[in-house]
Amino acid sequence: MTDHLIAWSERDETVAPSGVARRSIAGAGASLVHITIPAGTEAARHSHPHEQFVQVVSGSGMLETEQGRQPFAAGHVFHFPAGAWHAATFETETVLIETNLPG
Repeated sequence: MTDHLIAWSERDETVAPSGVARRSIAGAGASLVHITIPAGTEAARHSHPHEQFVQVVSGSGMLETEQGRQPFAAGHVFHFPAGAWHAATFETETVLIETNLPG
């Protein structure tokens, strides 16, 4: 049976050596990932084989894409089509909600 109401705090958390913490919820056609990123973290240029939306819940930083560098803050949403490269620098502790849509 699938839970209809899920608390992020009830999901298992994995923490990378960099301090980035992730909690995931997998669905049949998409997945959500709650990510807490420490201030000063840099995400090197990379891409994904799937479409992705990323909501900035809190924090701020700089996003780099083929369109250049742009500052971001809470309330922004990133949209990356499959294969689109991106990189980011997180100036403050940042919380993101990632929606991954496999093709």
